[in-house]
Amino acid sequence: MDTPQTSLPQNSYANFTPPPQQQQSVVTPDNPPWGILGALGIWILSFVLMLAIQLVFLVGYIIYRGVGLSELAVFITKDPSALFFAVLSIIPAHLLTLGFAWLLVTKIGKHPFLPTLGWDWTREFTFWRCAGLAVGLLLLGLGIIKLTGNPQTELDRLIESSRATALATAFLATVTAPFVEEVIYRGILYSPLQRAIGKNWAVAAVVLLFAAIHVPQYWPSFGVIGMILLLSFVLTAIRARTGSLLPCFIIHLIFNGIQSVLIVLSPYIEQPAPVTPPVPSVLLPFIELLARTCW
Repeated sequence: MDTPQTSLPQNSYANFTPPPQQQQSVVTPDNPPWGILGALGIWILSFVLMLAIQLVFLVGYIIYRGVGLSELAVFITKDPSALFFAVLSIIPAHLLTLGFAWLLVTKIGKHPFLPTLGWDWTREFTFWRCAGLAVGLLLLGLGIIKLTGNPQTELDRLIESSRATALATAFLATVTAPFVEEVIYRGILYSPLQRAIGKNWAVAAVVLLFAAIHVPQYWPSFGVIGMILLLSFVLTAIRARTGSLLPCFIIHLIFNGIQSVLIVLSPYIEQPAPVTPPVPSVLLPFIELLARTCW
């Protein structure tokens, strides 16, 4: 039995149109593979980890010392070793936070971690420009503190509690805090926020969130809080302008690093007496300027 053969029309293959393929969005620092919920989850998790690990460190030390419940509140806020362990516990909390941040940013290894966050240089912000800007911000911040007074803060009391705590604070402020905070705030939080609500609102949100978490440790020094607001605004504005996180990290690192050196050298440097802060009306024009710049 012969099989009938049917010839195809001429140029039939030329008329064939492949089915449309779903176009995948390109992953960039401003178009990250995570959303606002994931970013907020990492942000909240960073606090949970910090509190949980501090609790583990302190409970172990409290059991070792045999402290009673009636003495507990005073012990954990006044005992030099308890304060030291509270600071020391932040280091493993930071490392765990980075681990969870890696899982979110890379989608468990599907994307490179640092490039996805925008870890590169720009023509505008080279290393030396970043270093100069960090020094300038610190000097400007010290000027704000000079105008508003320098009352003793919680961080001051923590550093003065023991030499070990002071050194641990300096290590933390230089080695882990700048990297972790930039990854969380200008990296993970800012990226989906600017995609969802625009650059101006995203800058405002990140500036306030970053400043807010530092208020308890710097209260009641309005000058230091103003300096943190200034630093947060400049870092977030650079991230918004350049799409790069590396300059923000370098500025933050040098800004903190200089202060850490001063903490280490503090026993050999004469410290000015704390000054009661005036009414912070001097900061109102500064805050208004930041608000106008954001909008």
